[in-house]
Amino acid sequence: MSQNRSDNFITGLVAGTALGTVLGILIAPRSGKHTRKVLKKSADAVPDMIEDLSTSLQFHADRLSHTTLQNWDSTLERLKEALIAGQAASQADFAKTATESQRD
Repeated sequence: MSQNRSDNFITGLVAGTALGTVLGILIAPRSGKHTRKVLKKSADAVPDMIEDLSTSLQFHADRLSHTTLQNWDSTLERLKEALIAGQAASQADFAKTATESQRD
């Protein structure tokens, strides 16, 4: 569900940016010829902007994935240590109880 929300946010961000740019250009007080020229330049820049956004998102996703894996490895290591300590404590308690039972 988190991935879906992230995808929806990114889609909304890109669509909102494109729509805002187009509306801003169309509403601006310029001549039709000048506005068409600006729109053409903006349209020509869209593929580059999308590529830059895609690269940036991939970089951040990779970084997040790497950080998540590091955290997961750390968590697993702590869990193993806790299990080993719990097992050792259980064995020590069992040995102590057995020793006390033999004395009685």
